[in-house]
Amino acid sequence: MDDHGRGPAPRPEDVGAALPEARPPGPLPYEGVWRFTAPAVDASVPQARHAVRDLLARQGVPVSDDTVQGLLLIVSELATNAVRHAAVLSPMLAVEVAVGAEWVRVSVEDNHPYRPTALEADHGQTGGRGLLLVREVTREAGGVCDVEHTASGGKVIWSALPLKSVLL
Repeated sequence: MDDHGRGPAPRPEDVGAALPEARPPGPLPYEGVWRFTAPAVDASVPQARHAVRDLLARQGVPVSDDTVQGLLLIVSELATNAVRHAAVLSPMLAVEVAVGAEWVRVSVEDNHPYRPTALEADHGQTGGRGLLLVREVTREAGGVCDVEHTASGGKVIWSALPLKSVLL
């Protein structure tokens, strides 16, 4: 996968990689990378969620319902953040889904340079917990997530989850 100017942070390839002898040669039928762009407007959030859900089903990705629900929540939160906080400097956002033999990675990219952090929000607030939620859903699934700068000066926020559920 081309890293599009992203830094050296952990990649999904580092997450639960199969032993070479345990994997058949060549890519599995559901492996690949898909990317689409959309305007940074509210209507793009459910469109992104539906596109990811439909892609996973169409490609026959062997993913549990819990993992799909986690991925859809992550995409919704990340796309919402791009619409609410980056649209002024980034009128478009990009959603990417990358599927490997044992993991699925979703990311949202925009051209706003601000690198957000997960904040603990006041319980009285109705928003402000999106990245905290993304981090927690990712952790509970046994995955990894990060925020990275792109070569164009924007950012990409990604989360990679294992295809097989992690029993806690």
